[in-house]
Amino acid sequence: MKDFFMRTRQDIEKLENKVLAPYAMRASDSWGRQHPEPEAGNRTCFQRDRDRVIHSEAFRKLEYKTQVFIVFENDYYRTRLTHTLEVAQLARSIGRSLSLNEDLIEAVALAHDLGHPPFGHAGEDALDIRMKDAGGFNHNQRSFDVVTHLEKHYPDFSGLNLTVEVLVGILKHETLYDKIGETAVVEDRAFAKKLRERACSLEAQVVDKADSLAYLNHDIDDGLTSGCITADDLKDSALWCRAVERIKRPGLSATEPMFKYQVVRALIDMQVRDLLEATSARLGDQDFTSLEDLVKKAGKKVVDFSDKMIAERKLLQDILFEKVYHHWRVERMTSKARRILNELFDVYMDNPKQLPYDVYDRARKYSRKELLAVVCYYIAAMTDRAAMDEYKRLFEPYKKV
Repeated sequence: MKDFFMRTRQDIEKLENKVLAPYAMRASDSWGRQHPEPEAGNRTCFQRDRDRVIHSEAFRKLEYKTQVFIVFENDYYRTRLTHTLEVAQLARSIGRSLSLNEDLIEAVALAHDLGHPPFGHAGEDALDIRMKDAGGFNHNQRSFDVVTHLEKHYPDFSGLNLTVEVLVGILKHETLYDKIGETAVVEDRAFAKKLRERACSLEAQVVDKADSLAYLNHDIDDGLTSGCITADDLKDSALWCRAVERIKRPGLSATEPMFKYQVVRALIDMQVRDLLEATSARLGDQDFTSLEDLVKKAGKKVVDFSDKMIAERKLLQDILFEKVYHHWRVERMTSKARRILNELFDVYMDNPKQLPYDVYDRARKYSRKELLAVVCYYIAAMTDRAAMDEYKRLFEPYKKV
């Protein structure tokens, strides 16, 4: 019988040194965690981060949080969880082609939306307005707070104690919908300094682009399925027309489900190819020896589309803004969502003693800013269903509390 070969953490780290690009992030080069821990025997630090995110409460709740269409409108539409899984899949595929660290990519991708409140961007906008006197609401910042403070899984520290590289990827996540978070809430000054000084990895940049890819393409899919848009609504987009031309075949009608699947597949393929070619060209311009060397010479944006693709994606995105995100049915959903969260906010602020004992300390004197934060984070942790159920308990007279 052949000896069974079990790969150790050291074996995996040695393999990374052999197969990853010079500017890729290696687990052995991580700047570590806020709270030192012994290394695992068979997993790298980034693999452990990924696993901790998957087992978190916030990750499970993504299943019942809105992407664009509210969860209970239809079982087909993307939720925040399925969106996250699509981002992770796209990001890993892109990262593999660029010889980057797939484990770091996956950890950042799976964690990037943990801070989203119920009802998607409508919920985030509502909370941001209510928090304007207390610094606003930023879901990247809240994702950071979730993994550094709010999750309670370990006896020796709050949060998940993720590596610096994953935390930087969460805080500096940036797309059309995502604003970079701050690090001021970190009380450990030495650790906050690490977060400020650590360069944003190419792995994190890949997640940013995978997020925008997933958004654009699955919103087209969900928009077509919902009837908010038709193929004719998208014909002014050159990118859409090229995708349609690629899948043309006798008897394939734009009204058939197969058309939708094939055209979205073609759209993703064209954009990923462009992203890889444009990024590879930037990386090939100079002989980069490390991530720091790359950032110094090439600047922040290395992983990106070509200028032509950026313009074509923007036009297609603009059509979606008009036709899908402001469709009357979506406007009704977002208006209802804002109304639910605003009324919950009002009730809790008017009488915070209605909050559970583990949320509101009745013996403590809260400033208005502190109370706003307590109420905001309590609501932000809810799923769509939990928010709607809470609304019924508070406002329907015959509903049990």
